[in-house]
Amino acid sequence: MLRSLYSGISGLRAHQTMLDVTGNNIANVNTTAFKASATQFQDTLSQLTQGAGGPGATTGGTNPAQVGLGVQVAGIATNFAQGSSQATGKASDMLISGDGFFVTQQGGETVYSRAGAFDFDAAGRLVTPSGAIVQGWGAVDGVVNEGGAVGDLSLPVNAVTPGKATSGIAMTGTLPSDAVKGTQLLRDVKVYDASGAARTVSLTFTKAETGAGWNVSGVDGDRTASAELVFTGKVLTSGGPLVLGDPAAGGVTVDLAKLEAMAGISTVKASPDGSAPGSLESYSFAKDGTLVGLFSNGEQKALGRIALATFTNPGGLEKTGSNGYRATFNSGTAELGAPGSAGLGSLTGGALEMSNVDLSQEFTNLIVAQRGFQANARIITTSDEVLQELTNLKR
Repeated sequence: MLRSLYSGISGLRAHQTMLDVTGNNIANVNTTAFKASATQFQDTLSQLTQGAGGPGATTGGTNPAQVGLGVQVAGIATNFAQGSSQATGKASDMLISGDGFFVTQQGGETVYSRAGAFDFDAAGRLVTPSGAIVQGWGAVDGVVNEGGAVGDLSLPVNAVTPGKATSGIAMTGTLPSDAVKGTQLLRDVKVYDASGAARTVSLTFTKAETGAGWNVSGVDGDRTASAELVFTGKVLTSGGPLVLGDPAAGGVTVDLAKLEAMAGISTVKASPDGSAPGSLESYSFAKDGTLVGLFSNGEQKALGRIALATFTNPGGLEKTGSNGYRATFNSGTAELGAPGSAGLGSLTGGALEMSNVDLSQEFTNLIVAQRGFQANARIITTSDEVLQELTNLKR
């Protein structure tokens, strides 16, 4: 048979593969974090009909004569270029800006993904739409140990944060220096004991009978204290603090050092430390992948951190479906780290990475593949006509 016949067949197969790859890219134009693929061709082994000849004293050298035997697919490469960002407003959706892959576990297998369309299941675990569990590091008392082994990242829906005893109250703002003598300003401050129970500390500021100073007294249950505040201009030069019992035994110290005095202005306010016990109300993700819990007492505490993976050769990863990839011998071993660390991208919450398929390029590839397929089909029909002429010699 004619060699061109088999060359045409190999061309049909190769361009059919190109059509398949291009069609898959177009089909996934709206798939979250999909990475487009490209078909790479190479020629097959060529048949040597005449070897090369070296130059002689009276003759020149000759080049080898070879007849190619067709084309084959050398490989299908994945383009890991960053896709565009699409804002969703959903707190559990995340986009990786830069390199890196999310680490997930499903059925005991580790699968890597760029798609950050996550949600929490009934057990409080962060999962993908296909049910794979996102991996990361848990937190103990708000501290994340990145050096430990990764595990299922979960949101403890029944989490509570204990109360913190109030040990100090910082007073800030301005007292009116031109107030009438005997004028009183009252400030009731809510404070907490070690169990988180609330009580009220009452502070009374009274304009002194002489001079521009103020007298302050504090009452905390059966604990009382008082001080005289002296101002030079607007600056407090003496007075305070108020010590309402031993802080180590549940007492409170009132810091007055930041008070000022100006005419016609009264903006005194109290800022106590300590807090009541709180329950988890909502959550958010930081750029470093930290899952931050927002509690009813206003406290924010780290609950865990998402782990990202990077590979020496991402092109060596094997697609597993459901936006996942599996490590292979040629991808290298996954190197884990926190978002924002060297070689890993940062995270953006409330957004997803779009497909990086370029439709204009894919439709061009579609035309190229179609014309290549037609041209190779013409090789086969032409070879068939030659064979027909050959068989017609015997009649």
